[in-house]
Amino acid sequence: MTKMNRESRFRDFLSTKGLKYTPERGIILSAILSIKGHFLVEDLYAHIRQSEQGISLATVYRTIPLLLEGGVVREVPSPQGKVAYEQILGNEHHDHLLCTSCGKVIDFKDDLIEKRQDAVCDSHGFEPQGHQMVIKGYCRACASKNK
Repeated sequence: MTKMNRESRFRDFLSTKGLKYTPERGIILSAILSIKGHFLVEDLYAHIRQSEQGISLATVYRTIPLLLEGGVVREVPSPQGKVAYEQILGNEHHDHLLCTSCGKVIDFKDDLIEKRQDAVCDSHGFEPQGHQMVIKGYCRACASKNK
């Protein structure tokens, strides 16, 4: 999905809510699309400030719920207990491993797990709207230190 398609989808979503696609929202969306991987709101704000855009931290915080609801970003596990995000619009679904020792977050995809989750939903007549799996434990480096 191209950047223009992502912007168009977010514009359409805002329109359904009776909201406008403001220049500030456009700058925030562009910044998110340029970040690879997971980010905290503070990271996003710092990224925006580097490009000398005059957007307040409050504006970023007010925009995040719209980006969540619009399917642009989702919450991901964070080692510090803070809420982190990742851009998902047009990206392949994946789940996460969270090291409870060092805080490393590892993305993974497993088709067998996905098929099993679909089968569970089917067996219960459940229509999923999305899901997120987080497995907590120790990464390879921390596991070897603990032995």
